[in-house]
Amino acid sequence: MEIDEAVRGCSDRRMRTKYANAVYVVQRAFALYPFEEVAFSFNGGKDSTVLLHLIRAGYYLYKKDSGDVAEMDAVKNCPLRTIYFESPCAFPEINSFTYETVSTYGLPLETIHSDFKSGLEGLLKEKPTKAIFIGTRIGDPNAVGQEQFSPSSPGWPPFMRVNPILDWSYRDVWSFLLTCKVKYCSLYDQGYTSIGSIHDTVPNALLSDSSTEKIFRPAYMLTDGRLERAGRTKKTNQNIEMNSVASNGTASIEGEQMISRAASIIVVGDEILFGTTEDKLGAALCKKLHAIGWRVSHVAVVRNEIDSVSEEVERCKSMDDMVFIFGGLGPLHSDVSLAGVAKAFGVRLAPDEEFEDYLSQLMGNNYTGDRNEMALLPEGITELLNHKTLPLPLIKCRNVITLAATNADELDTEWDCLLDTQESGLVQAKPFVSKHLGTTLTDVQIAPVLAKLCLEFSDVYIGCHRISRAGPLVVNLTGKDNQRVEAAAEKLMSSFEGQFSQVDSCK
Repeated sequence: MEIDEAVRGCSDRRMRTKYANAVYVVQRAFALYPFEEVAFSFNGGKDSTVLLHLIRAGYYLYKKDSGDVAEMDAVKNCPLRTIYFESPCAFPEINSFTYETVSTYGLPLETIHSDFKSGLEGLLKEKPTKAIFIGTRIGDPNAVGQEQFSPSSPGWPPFMRVNPILDWSYRDVWSFLLTCKVKYCSLYDQGYTSIGSIHDTVPNALLSDSSTEKIFRPAYMLTDGRLERAGRTKKTNQNIEMNSVASNGTASIEGEQMISRAASIIVVGDEILFGTTEDKLGAALCKKLHAIGWRVSHVAVVRNEIDSVSEEVERCKSMDDMVFIFGGLGPLHSDVSLAGVAKAFGVRLAPDEEFEDYLSQLMGNNYTGDRNEMALLPEGITELLNHKTLPLPLIKCRNVITLAATNADELDTEWDCLLDTQESGLVQAKPFVSKHLGTTLTDVQIAPVLAKLCLEFSDVYIGCHRISRAGPLVVNLTGKDNQRVEAAAEKLMSSFEGQFSQVDSCK
């Protein structure tokens, strides 16, 4: 069979492994379900084109292993029931490629013109269907939580979703298509890397050869597969855009700067809870966030347990704009931070090709055994924050950023990179300003005045701490308006003539 021979004869070991795993899933599906009760969802895209040929190869090998030699020539094209949801918004090239492919391989086509769910309901009523092959891959919007065999979602018609290429990357897809030299939709040679409808898909600008002539390189030349959906765009209403720009004047900018965004900090480490070492990075990060106008609402130290990390992330991610995690990264049994993040978002850990490449370059020949697990990242929600000064990208999962720093110098470097990376989401606002006043007055003496001051200066945070129980009391005044902070300080000092003096923030 030409597909099997092409892959097994290639020098790409990764491709051979991915292929072997995928065709095993195909063979397993044919062993579990009657052939007439299995279908294949084909949409003319690169992923379903790969899946078509994997099904052909898997079916061929399944028949071969069963000893049905007499039928070998007849099963090479695997005449599996094929479902095509035809849309008036589809590219003409997709439609023509789909019908041409179906004809070439003798696939019994069932075209559906309604939406996916309604179409499936009607199809399954007419013909018993226990399993459907689908070309879902990690990173697809609907891939989160799926396995290679996944029952359909609640509320949908009951069938088994079979996902042979779930763990394939963009690079794997093109490696297979080019190795096997099979035909694919012509749009991919025109710079399209992920094809939706005619209303939301354009060539990927990262493949542009010329900004004036609009010439694009083929899709397989995209070096970073994580950006395959960069050609998906939504057309917006021009009037809305103009109104938005027109209203974004100086007053709006000032208002944006005054907004206080909130962050949480989670430190993972049994050694801190045991008292073996102390957390210094959390305090340092608080100061850095404070300096860019962010408020820190919560700092927690949790155990090196997946559930402990997960529960804390779950609590913080919905309350704050950003969550930062220290510790628990690496190949050791106690490095559970990413697993905890994945559990908090209800996804699994899955191999990330780009991160694996970085690890290989960094670790060289030492990248073996358990260290491969370091390339497992939360599926479908991970974004790598690359920067030229970092040996490895920082990991961002929605609004959760995992930091690799172990000391203050490393934190300084990672923080500068985050501020220099737009994708980090660290919008710089107007910084907080603080004033610290020390006194030997008792708590009872100053309490009534501070209570009134809080009411009068509600935009200024007023807090207190003692250097020691018998020592001086420090009043902290913090806000984004320096004049208001100074006014509050002046009001306090005038209430107790000569009893307050300015002190350093660390004292």
